[in-house]
Amino acid sequence: MTKLRQFLNLSYCRYYSAQQAKKKVPIISCKRPEFNHYEGQTYGKFEVINLASKGWLHDKSKGDYFSIYGNASKKDVGPVFKKSFEEIGLSEELREIMTQQGYSLPTVIQAKSFSPIIQGYNTAITAETGCGKTLAYMLPIMQHIAQWKPHIQEEFNSPLAVVITPSRELATQLGEVASSLAENQNINVTTLIGGKTKKKILDPPIEYCDVLIATLGAFSKLVTTGIYKIHNVHHVVLDEADTLLDDTFIDKLAALLKKFRIQYKCDIQTQPVGCQITLVSATLPHELPESVSAFMDPQSLRTVTTSNIHRILPHVPHKFLRLGKAQKPGELLKLVQADMNMHRQVMIFSNKTATCDFVSMFLNENNVECLNINGRMAVPLKAGNMDVFKSGKVRVISSTDVASRGLDTTGVSHIINYDFPLYTSDYIHRCGRTGRLGSPTDCTITNFIAWPREVQLVQRIEEAIRRNKELPNVNANIKRQIVNRIVKMSELV
Repeated sequence: MTKLRQFLNLSYCRYYSAQQAKKKVPIISCKRPEFNHYEGQTYGKFEVINLASKGWLHDKSKGDYFSIYGNASKKDVGPVFKKSFEEIGLSEELREIMTQQGYSLPTVIQAKSFSPIIQGYNTAITAETGCGKTLAYMLPIMQHIAQWKPHIQEEFNSPLAVVITPSRELATQLGEVASSLAENQNINVTTLIGGKTKKKILDPPIEYCDVLIATLGAFSKLVTTGIYKIHNVHHVVLDEADTLLDDTFIDKLAALLKKFRIQYKCDIQTQPVGCQITLVSATLPHELPESVSAFMDPQSLRTVTTSNIHRILPHVPHKFLRLGKAQKPGELLKLVQADMNMHRQVMIFSNKTATCDFVSMFLNENNVECLNINGRMAVPLKAGNMDVFKSGKVRVISSTDVASRGLDTTGVSHIINYDFPLYTSDYIHRCGRTGRLGSPTDCTITNFIAWPREVQLVQRIEEAIRRNKELPNVNANIKRQIVNRIVKMSELV
């Protein structure tokens, strides 16, 4: 009798909780309403959750869908901080530049990052995409250089700060941001990208350079050959640090950074002593201390982060469509045509270059002008297509993950994952191309789910949202994940 009473009480509590939840805003809205998840709805630690995507491995699930609307209480990305630029310690010259560029207050990540960087601490900045991370480190660097430059003997090809990136597109974009801040400040900005490294070795550039924005490969070669001197470098930034710390890059990166005098804390004076390092990314590997130990003391890192890290964008709806492989082109055309009627910019992501090319050709054949960008394209063509897309002359672009990280695509309103990414970190970065500071208010993300491995990742994402937890397995070390997967498969065999 006692057990029956306990069971009835528990059932009543769950029923009451569900009824109260239904009065609130749905966070997950499903085609089948019985799977809706509402704000305030909770689950027990060991309770089995009925997922909307639970049966998606079956062919009969085609046509099913659900949408995630995030938390209604978190609608702003990178909200402004309570303090002003002056209160956080930004110089008057840089405050004037911020005003000219239309920034009145710093974002949360900019305000939190300024103090540790300006004081010379090694810093790891981890925050959601599109919240102003570039200015979070660029502003204190510019302020440092303005203070240091009069007291340091100027030399050719001897920068005071170096920003290292994994891609040419990101380096070019960061160069433009740095140049806009350095204007009228007597600070020289140089952008160095690969593709013509041999020519630079044979005919070295000779120029004054205070801030160098460079890709890893090109910078490493020109330092090794002695064309760029590093004895005056007092600040190193790894932008998209998760990619640079991947097993693909780490050996080359560690060999390069060992040449710098990275201190536990840089002694910030008019003539600074030592070198500080800043790591910046929307996702950082859990094994970060192990990754950086080859060139610095992991204990010296001060981590600066926000509440939305490793979570989906709370202010942008995410729709997950279960489709058959043959249904994807037709659904894509329908969505893109609707976007064209509303004059919205669209980015379409695929996992393979061949699929990326197909998407572009398919849309162009159906009278939708679409550009293409992938890692196999020539650098000038890739850069040209991206510039045309950003200008708005063509509103649709098909891309692989080459355009998923770091690039400022403020005008994009709709992200379509024609192929769902294989890794959670890639999903976070792709989605970060929309819903940024300055983006339109009607941003959306649509995901096509067709393959079993895609279904499995969607199920893990859906469960994390329902339990209000961080997204699972956010690890950008893709090479290590692939190796571990191969090892596991071989053990099973």
